Amino acid sequence: MEYMTANQASKKWKISQRRVQILCSEGRIPGVFKLGEAWAIPADVEKPDDKRRKDGNNNEQL
Repeated sequence: MEYMTANQASKKWKISQRRVQILCSEGRIPGVFKLGEAWAIPADVEKPDDKRRKDGNNNEQL
């Protein structure tokens, strides 16, 4: 299985690296684990829904 870093996931999902780290620490991304200080995120996992938005929309267009 291939993994990506929080930085790579942030670019793929078009969100901040810090937001990806928060999603990881909250257990919202399946299969994620820590390697030292870095998060290992499965490369094929989908971006989780944004629970901060009522509609759960992943596309944040303002």
